[in-house]
Amino acid sequence: MTGTLVLAGTPIGDIADAPPRLAAELERADVVAAEDTRRLRGLTRALGIHTSGRVVSYFEGNESARTPELVEALEGGARVLLVTDAGMPSVSDPGYRLVAAAVEKDIKVTAVPGPSAVLTALALSGLPVDRFCFEGFLPRKAGERLGRLREVAEERRTLVYFEAPHRLDDTLAAMAEVFGAERRAAVCRELTKTYEEVKRGSLKDLAEWAADGVRGEITVVVEGAAESGPAELDAEELVRRVQVREEAGERRKEAIAAVALEAGLPKREVFDAVVAAKNAARQAPGDGKGLS
Repeated sequence: MTGTLVLAGTPIGDIADAPPRLAAELERADVVAAEDTRRLRGLTRALGIHTSGRVVSYFEGNESARTPELVEALEGGARVLLVTDAGMPSVSDPGYRLVAAAVEKDIKVTAVPGPSAVLTALALSGLPVDRFCFEGFLPRKAGERLGRLREVAEERRTLVYFEAPHRLDDTLAAMAEVFGAERRAAVCRELTKTYEEVKRGSLKDLAEWAADGVRGEITVVVEGAAESGPAELDAEELVRRVQVREEAGERRKEAIAAVALEAGLPKREVFDAVVAAKNAARQAPGDGKGLS
């Protein structure tokens, strides 16, 4: 008989949100794989329990190397419990490799449902939640970040991101550039904790707010793109979309073709808009920004 892999959700802030089954599973497990064993000790103390099984670390740095060891334990009949620092394992946290390996070996995988920053932020955002996409963390490099945002610029479903506090202002500014300054969003900070805060507004306003510095665990929820037909895209918007693609690394010819396809317009129309903007930028005094 093979064992069972249990993915256990842990509180994202308030320890009182711990799932009722969590304590029982921690006490029962033969092996507890934890993203941070020190955080695990704090969790068990808060729950007033002790683990009887073997405790091992399982984090990004050793995930690949430790997965075979845990699979071997599962094949030997062990009940392996996986916990991360907060939330559900494998959702922007270690766990995917282990789940995939267990599934491949036909090992039972189950879960202890728990708090989710993604769902909590969605519920508090005030934005549509009937359809949404979870995009996790954006790339750290500016060009790669713009490229990733460009991929979902026309996505109509609500978007959810995790972000580090020291990168939040840059990320919101990039979102305002790609999605449009007036796109609605919500920044959810320190969810379920003492200083929980949900800041709602346009991407432009939120970027200005974040420029002063924001602390804590951050989840960003962004409104999906509005339904719009080609007639609603004026020349300025066509040029903006070409610029976004160029900044993400596309050649101008490719960017024009892609924008024309998105807008359902002839390439010549988009090309003419870009040329007109380029000529206007040359003739008008200013800081030199724009198409060149």
